[in-house]
Amino acid sequence: MSLTAGIVGLPNVGKSTLFNAITKQSILAANYPFATIEPNVGMVTVPDYRIDFLTELYKPKKTIPATFEFTDIAGLVAGASKGEGLGNKFLSHIREVDAICEVVRCFDDSNITHVNGNVDPVLDAEVIKIELILADLEVVENRLARIGRKAKLANDKEALLEVSLLEKVKQALLANQPARSLEMKEEEFKLLKSFNLLTLKPIIYVANVNENEILTENKYVQNLREYAQKEQAEVAVICAKIESELSELDDNDKLEFLKAMGIEESGLDKLIKKAYKLLGLSTFLTAGPDEVRAWTFKQGMKAPECAGIIHTDFQKGFIKAEIMSYADLEKYGSEIKVKEAGRMRLEGKDYVMQDGDICYFRFNI
Repeated sequence: MSLTAGIVGLPNVGKSTLFNAITKQSILAANYPFATIEPNVGMVTVPDYRIDFLTELYKPKKTIPATFEFTDIAGLVAGASKGEGLGNKFLSHIREVDAICEVVRCFDDSNITHVNGNVDPVLDAEVIKIELILADLEVVENRLARIGRKAKLANDKEALLEVSLLEKVKQALLANQPARSLEMKEEEFKLLKSFNLLTLKPIIYVANVNENEILTENKYVQNLREYAQKEQAEVAVICAKIESELSELDDNDKLEFLKAMGIEESGLDKLIKKAYKLLGLSTFLTAGPDEVRAWTFKQGMKAPECAGIIHTDFQKGFIKAEIMSYADLEKYGSEIKVKEAGRMRLEGKDYVMQDGDICYFRFNI
């Protein structure tokens, strides 16, 4: 299942430094606007202690953790929706991602130019929000112009519902409110999602701070949190510089580094988990002597659909899913003991998969 979070932000806020750390790739990170022109895509591992436990228990030939895709998108500037900078090109890249991670500068440094002249995370966030709103407004108004009059003349119920929804979205956008802030029925959300609106996408604000402020919240982070709360968004605090240094270390040295700084978990690991959660993703597991693997699925998916993530034949010929929970396996220590405790179960086509389910799918083609 390929889902992507796009890393966006104004120029020189630490986007590319963060992306380098996430993917351990070496892309251009320079102190001038538009250092990143084409979007860079990288896969990251989703931190999951369960994979380590299963690997130790089963001693498999290979272990494959869940992965998540991040796309680094070039810096936006005011006027992007009207083509300023490399605006329209960047906006099109944002349309292609499923969620937005917006990096916001929350540190002072006279050596790093700020595109707006001074550090103000709330203003920075507003600049980008306005550009996304303006881009969405153009999409909505163009659609209304095409179908509005026609729907009324034909008295087409479906088209009239679409017009009503788009009018509601238009009013929200004109009031500087993102589309995701509207209360919608499931069918309305599905319809609106087909327009690929930028402000409908879930968002995390990534507060990039100095290394000496990672354990405390400066005024910039506090202001950003207040803003994000109004926007129904989350905030992840990271220091891109520290994360860049951590990305060069092996796991043991990384743990020692974090311990020495008094940090329990890296900012990147927290961000990856938040992005995973933001998209409504969960993990089911398969385990055996050949392979231990984590599989990503959307919350609410049923057993046959999840079987299809492994292979389409598994879904077509689905019979049953043999399932035990990770919590039970950890508690009892082995599959045999889980079975003896009566905790292994067979589930059918209507079973809604749960995070941490360890599965063996029975199928017949």
